[in-house]
Amino acid sequence: MTQLAEKPNPISEKKVMTLAAALTDGMDIALERDEKVVMYGEDVGVMGGVFRVTTGLQGKHGKHRVFDTPLTEEGILGTAVGMCAVGWKPVVELQFGGFLYAGLDQVISHVSRYRYRSRGRWNTPMVIRFPYGGGLNLLEQHHDSPETYLTHTPGIKVVFPTTPYDAKGLMLAAIEDPDPVVIFENIKLYRSVKEEVPTGYYTVPLGKARKVMDGSDVTLITWGAMVTQCEAAAKAALEAGISCDVLDLRTLVPLDLEAILESVEKTGRVVIVHEANLTSGFGGEIAALIAEKALFSLEAPILRVAGFDTMHSPFNPINHFHRPEPAYIADAIRKVLEA
Repeated sequence: MTQLAEKPNPISEKKVMTLAAALTDGMDIALERDEKVVMYGEDVGVMGGVFRVTTGLQGKHGKHRVFDTPLTEEGILGTAVGMCAVGWKPVVELQFGGFLYAGLDQVISHVSRYRYRSRGRWNTPMVIRFPYGGGLNLLEQHHDSPETYLTHTPGIKVVFPTTPYDAKGLMLAAIEDPDPVVIFENIKLYRSVKEEVPTGYYTVPLGKARKVMDGSDVTLITWGAMVTQCEAAAKAALEAGISCDVLDLRTLVPLDLEAILESVEKTGRVVIVHEANLTSGFGGEIAALIAEKALFSLEAPILRVAGFDTMHSPFNPINHFHRPEPAYIADAIRKVLEA
């Protein structure tokens, strides 16, 4: 039977953490609270992961709880399905978002379907986590943002933490969720953002957006690392007398449609920003939902700012041109106001 700690650390205590450290802290607490939680992946154990997010967890919790695997994404995900079937709660790491493709057969054919396939008798309470996103001039498949493959797949919850507080709370919520959750951990945000985070146990509910900035002229809808880009663009716009409502979705599935519509009805103008390529990006789904639910609140066409369709995320010094930059977002803000 799962054992939970009777007295978790007091939530009143706080410590300044990076996003990476907050994720580590969340996983550490999960391992302490629940003996059925295990963590594994390529270099997760001894080395602590390619970005050192699992550093120290094997030494503290043992090689039977945190361990390394061969180079086999399909094997990592496939074994996780089997472990869920016999009562374990695996938290598995893929080294980069682009490596997900090698294991998509398991995700789409098995991970997402077991509740349906078993008519509710079995769940797959696993967490799949990996670094994603551009801006560091890494190699091909190391900068991809493949959320569209997952949001299109029924049965998968898709999470994008942006702040250290959210990273820890969303991680703990994901581990406790009875369904499979995929956590996208942005590479640039791992150590570039810091804030005070409670040292004890807490969760951030899946499916609730976060208001980053309050405004009345334009709604900026975004997630992941693009939150910081939108925030920069919104601050620049404020100097020109334009106030932006900046919404960090935090999770794409489930989606906080209520928060989106509330903002759209207030401003009447919308810019959707995401790092993945434009065509078939999740921004198109959000635009369609707004058109269905709040068309008569719009004062201008919805605009999207996203990665270019002409290339995969490049690994050379032009990588930052592929990501939506504050200047691109500022241009979209100007266009919706002039429409």
